[in-house]
Amino acid sequence: MRPQPTALASGKSESLIPAAGDPNAVSLSADPELRAPALLAEIERLRAEVETLRARAEAAEAAADHDVLTPALNRRGFVAVMTRTMAYCDRYKAPASLLYLDLDGFKAVNDGLGHAAGDAALVHVARLLLDNVRAADAVGRLGGDEFALLLQNAGPDEGREKARRLTEALKAEPFEWQGQPTSLAGSFGVRGYVGQTDPEAWLAEADAAMWVRKRGR
Repeated sequence: MRPQPTALASGKSESLIPAAGDPNAVSLSADPELRAPALLAEIERLRAEVETLRARAEAAEAAADHDVLTPALNRRGFVAVMTRTMAYCDRYKAPASLLYLDLDGFKAVNDGLGHAAGDAALVHVARLLLDNVRAADAVGRLGGDEFALLLQNAGPDEGREKARRLTEALKAEPFEWQGQPTSLAGSFGVRGYVGQTDPEAWLAEADAAMWVRKRGR
């Protein structure tokens, strides 16, 4: 079989660039100097898009670890901090203390003033706790009216002293709803880090200590 003549061999002049309107046409200039600015602009656009997606991902990750109502961490976020702290304590032989707080009389706030007041009271408590700990410490809302604080580089004695001061702060800074002050109180349980391997077990120990104190009142 004889080979078919190509366009050059046949003397015909065929353009390799698709005609205008062709859906398969690619808008690329053959001149590198003209094409460079467009490519740079496209690179910058893609970089900006990547940064936007990264910021959204970071915001979503942060939201997943924070309580939906208060400025405290949620249980998931707090347990994650506990896990990191336990590893740090094991590595550097550093102390840490866990405080478990259960509000006293919170049901009366909900029943007497309404759920909106109850939500505002929880926000008030979370802010008070955050205002009274160091930046390295953590505050979490575990659910309902239960909170936990993780004190870095603090032994059990320091943890008990912090619990005493926070109890006083709750009394000194009453919650106010629609001009009506309402005192809030709480029972703290304190448990130091002694090599626990499970953060939930450590929380359970501090919770048990809190109930012992609450029933002893």
